[in-house]
Amino acid sequence: MTSPAAPARRVPEAVHRLRWAILGVLMLSLLIVVLDNSILNVAIKTISTPAPTGLGATQSELEWAINAYTLVFAGLLFSAGLLGDRLGRKKVLIGGLVVFGIGSALAAFSGSPAELIGFRAVMGLGAAFVMPATLAVLMNVFERDEQPKAIGIWAGGVGLAIAIGPITGGLLLDHFWWGSVFLINVPIVALAVALMLWLVPDSRDPNPGRIDPVGVVLSVAGLVLLVYGIIKGGQLADFTDVTVVSTIGAGLAVLAAFVWAEKRSDHPSIDITYFKNKVFSAAIGAIALVFFALMGVTFFAVFYTQSVRGYSPLETGLLMLPLAVAQMVFAPRARLLVDRFGNKATTTAGLVVLAATLAAFAALDADTPIWILEVVFFLMGAGMAHVMTPVSVVIMQALPREKAGSASALSNTFRQVGGALGIAVLGSVLSTAYRNGIEDELGLLPPGARHSAGESIEATLAVAERLGPRGEALVGPANDAFLHAMHVTALWGAGVAALGAIVVAVFLPGRTRASEGKGQDEELVSAAD
Repeated sequence: MTSPAAPARRVPEAVHRLRWAILGVLMLSLLIVVLDNSILNVAIKTISTPAPTGLGATQSELEWAINAYTLVFAGLLFSAGLLGDRLGRKKVLIGGLVVFGIGSALAAFSGSPAELIGFRAVMGLGAAFVMPATLAVLMNVFERDEQPKAIGIWAGGVGLAIAIGPITGGLLLDHFWWGSVFLINVPIVALAVALMLWLVPDSRDPNPGRIDPVGVVLSVAGLVLLVYGIIKGGQLADFTDVTVVSTIGAGLAVLAAFVWAEKRSDHPSIDITYFKNKVFSAAIGAIALVFFALMGVTFFAVFYTQSVRGYSPLETGLLMLPLAVAQMVFAPRARLLVDRFGNKATTTAGLVVLAATLAAFAALDADTPIWILEVVFFLMGAGMAHVMTPVSVVIMQALPREKAGSASALSNTFRQVGGALGIAVLGSVLSTAYRNGIEDELGLLPPGARHSAGESIEATLAVAERLGPRGEALVGPANDAFLHAMHVTALWGAGVAALGAIVVAVFLPGRTRASEGKGQDEELVSAAD
């Protein structure tokens, strides 16, 4: 009996031989994009400290320093994916890295919070061209049967960046000025570009779509207005303020116009018809909800460890290591659980674990044994790993191979939008709850100082330090008010993750009898189709 012929290889032999080395270069490019945000998470307390130590950024300015990056990133991702499909992914990837490196160098020497916000937007511009291109190149250098394994390793690279970022940031802040957390990106960019020129093949879509400038402008404008309104509401602790209501309403109206325009365009930034596939929509929604909850909660976790518990930036980075280790360990192995139990069970369980760990923050106080926080971080990373890997495979294999850039861009667009809204919404919940908890204690301050002192725990502690012995009475109430605000915010985050668990439990495919024994790849293809 003759054995069946091996399936024809679609990847050229010369590229196939180098596929794992190419994956390493792609992960290095991904590393700096993710590394930047994880480093910044450790540095936000230092940046909020008055000059010369930091920039004296307020909590709303810190939120904008993060969101200026993510909003530009999210708003341009799809167009960047289309440009990669049209011009060649290697060219776009290298160009994005160079812009990201220039933005990093400029951000390192910012002289004010406004400059930092502007240069972070430049970094977001470069990153928008890096992220979709890495996954699109991956899909074109691996055969379909190896794609789930490669995507699992790629997702594990995110965990590696999360691990390296806070520790690197802590080391830099212990020895150098705050700008070093951005300057560190420059040599990594130089190395990645050199390796890319040497190893990575170029690829493009033979039938690329046209760029949609109207869609790009409407999506960015709508998101900026919406997020600005949410952050302003938290800053004022009043979501009924005319400015807040009108800005949020304008943002929603512009986003509605974006959806209307995309439906009628013959070259939309986002093809709305993709979302008729319930599996695809549920997978995209799960990514957005995971990052909404995670980014919002990690934003306050740094203030908890540094401001309330008194740990240094380096110690904070080390405390976050279990979260990253869990992602590195479990992300490449999540596909094994998908093989055995299916996408629905694996992803739902991951989101339930994530919701439980976020809720656990509501039980932490100033004296909780630190090992409990470590266990919470580890379980949080494990939960995320069992969501991100299977969901990423579903999304990437739901669209044709030639549209890999578009699929990657959609995935990352909703990841970044979810994260930006998480920081804005949960950051505003944190600001509002904190101000309500501390405002009675600030009654002795001059009227002009009360508002700024009540915006965040760092602002209150800065005022207390300036007052000397008279300000010591503010420290205890500030810690208590922050802990209460953290508990409220954590429960909001847990609720969002629980909503994500319901969405995937209803819409993602489970194991079917036809798929048993066939492997993950065939199951995902049939589900996506």
